[in-house]
Amino acid sequence: MQYRHIPVMVKEVIGYLGCSPGKTYVDGTLGGGGHAQAILRVIGPNGFLIGMDRDPDAIASARSHLRDFKSNVQFVNENFIFIPEVLSQANTRGVDGILLDLGLSLYQLEGSGRGFSFMRDEPLDMRMNPEEENTAEAIVNGFSEKELADLIARYGEDPWAMRIAKCIVRARRRERIRSTSQLAEIVKEAIPARHRPRRINPATRTFQALRIAVNQELECLEVFLGHAADLLNPKGRLCIISFHSLEDRIVKQHFKALARGCDCPPDFPVCVCGKKPQVRILTKRPARPDPAEIKANPMARSAKLRAAERL
Repeated sequence: MQYRHIPVMVKEVIGYLGCSPGKTYVDGTLGGGGHAQAILRVIGPNGFLIGMDRDPDAIASARSHLRDFKSNVQFVNENFIFIPEVLSQANTRGVDGILLDLGLSLYQLEGSGRGFSFMRDEPLDMRMNPEEENTAEAIVNGFSEKELADLIARYGEDPWAMRIAKCIVRARRRERIRSTSQLAEIVKEAIPARHRPRRINPATRTFQALRIAVNQELECLEVFLGHAADLLNPKGRLCIISFHSLEDRIVKQHFKALARGCDCPPDFPVCVCGKKPQVRILTKRPARPDPAEIKANPMARSAKLRAAERL
């Protein structure tokens, strides 16, 4: 299947990144190259973009999609937490902007065959990079009941986490859970019919939790945000699009901390930490897709964009 992904809030991304000719950017979640193409059109002919993605299929697709810009783009099959190393290897001290789009692509959901969706009967894999070791199948069949419950509660925010974990453990005693359809049915049966959510599939939160755990998504985001400001030139912009509350909360908290600087306890009469504000927050509230975009691309409805500028 051809790699498909519809980029969200493209105009907003270009605006908040402050794209202009000759600047240098990093797209840390390249996907199908939609955002990257829009950026390259603005920064050319002398601008440069480093496109990174942990999914090798995304890199292959973007390389083809962006072939007209090949002299202005470098492709790197790597997790965005390694942006510092990539910039160091390129002898680049800082960039004018970094974009992260933390959503899944249509290809990953519909064509990767890695079990990201409960709508298809696929192996329980969920790895964004197939070369990495951990899989959803290993977690589902290897974690203890308590570990599973904690994972589903923390990353899926599902009130039925304990009951779901108990049913998973009971089911795997009969046979190993290997497919998305097996797991989706187990989760559905674990939740009493009268309490099953009406707007989403009952398995949605469990699948989200497993995907986050397999790919260490929140940990990677925390690591990146810990040094993100240091990667930007003065007035450089950081733009992050998230799709669920856990990600958005992390971005919001880190932006606030970077904008505040001092982290001394409130009762200290004077600052002793010496930390100075590093960024100016550009989005007091997250930017959201407009109704026309949501109508054209329903997957955009939960997107939130936050942006900050290096001081």
